[in-house]
Amino acid sequence: IPIIMAYDDDPVGNGFVASLARPEGNITGLSSLAPGISGKQLELLKEIVPKLSHVAVLGDATQPANPQALGEINLAADGLGVRRQIFDIQDPKDIESVFRAASKSRADGVLVLQSPVFNSQRAQIAELALKRRLPAIYPRREFVEDGGLMSYGVSISDLDRRAATYVDKILKGAKPADLPVEQPTKFELVINLKASKQIRLAIPPNVLARADRIIK
Repeated sequence: IPIIMAYDDDPVGNGFVASLARPEGNITGLSSLAPGISGKQLELLKEIVPKLSHVAVLGDATQPANPQALGEINLAADGLGVRRQIFDIQDPKDIESVFRAASKSRADGVLVLQSPVFNSQRAQIAELALKRRLPAIYPRREFVEDGGLMSYGVSISDLDRRAATYVDKILKGAKPADLPVEQPTKFELVINLKASKQIRLAIPPNVLARADRIIK
């Protein structure tokens, strides 16, 4: 039975396809893995917090894409002169203690990576970041819609629309193994001004001008 992925963080690492170019099975579709995006997220965090010198990175070691994301962050952090503190979170019960530790170590900001654990606890993470007055950047707009400060990531709605073209091709006779997995081409920056006011952070006009959506 043909299976279409609307999006997956790492189809190869998760074992769904042999490679992006040649899936070699009954699964194809779209990947949300975008090389360099974690480094760009850190750059954006630095833009809104010019004095950023210490960032807490929330990751999940069980996710195949996690090592690549951390590698990108390390490269960007070295160039920006930012110290990073990595927190591995695999259980929701650890989230509050991690924010407590980040605050105690005087982190200037938080960068949240992709993880099913984080996605399911969006409101809690956003609330804790605001409570600790820690500027945070997230991988998906849903975090911002749930009260978070800022997100920069792949447009999931765009991937959903593009997934429909795969369905069309397969219904017309194409085989999943012959349809390469495509990577994201559209990204979105979402900013929550209510959250910025709550932590008394002024978002630079040049960053606001680049936002795809602003929540007031």
